[in-house]
Amino acid sequence: MSEVTTISVVARDRAGKGEARETRRQGLVPGVIYGNKQPPLTIAVLPRLLWAEMNKAGFATRLFDLGIDGKTERVLCRDVQRHPVSGLPVHVDFLRVGAESKVHVRVPVHFTNHDKSPGIKRGGVLNVVTHELEVIASANAIPSEIVIDLTGLDIGTSIHLSAVVLPPGATAVVHEKNPTLATIAAPTVTPAGEAGAAAEAGETTA
Repeated sequence: MSEVTTISVVARDRAGKGEARETRRQGLVPGVIYGNKQPPLTIAVLPRLLWAEMNKAGFATRLFDLGIDGKTERVLCRDVQRHPVSGLPVHVDFLRVGAESKVHVRVPVHFTNHDKSPGIKRGGVLNVVTHELEVIASANAIPSEIVIDLTGLDIGTSIHLSAVVLPPGATAVVHEKNPTLATIAAPTVTPAGEAGAAAEAGETTA
């Protein structure tokens, strides 16, 4: 389940490019909260707070409680616009979510226990086909990541979506039946010992 992080923000009086520029001149990042059948709310947030959260794992799948004038808005971050040179945030969009909200998110796929895979230990290569999985989930059941255990997997193994267990209330969005997420392929370079043995065998035959 996705964790919830609290961030304090301030309300802005108006929307528009001019007002957003003025907000940036004040050292804040302008933003907007929208969705859940409520009117949009323009806000501003301290850049250090936003930057700190952006650099934590699972930023796009984590829930936030935004504190505004004594009230709280539960949201997901939907978009962060960055400065083209510095990469720092210049605008942020938050989507309101309620207890019954269903949201569309991309969840990162992580692979663990590489050292316990016979195939990888023999020089096999993990070819990741899907780095993120598209998921529809209720707001309080968003997985922060999808973890796939490589223990016991050998060269030639294909890891399919059927190997993934999602939390209750979450379903994967797929465009084909049981898609492949990763494979363990044979090494593309022959290990030095095997190459030497092959060369010796060739000389003996000659």
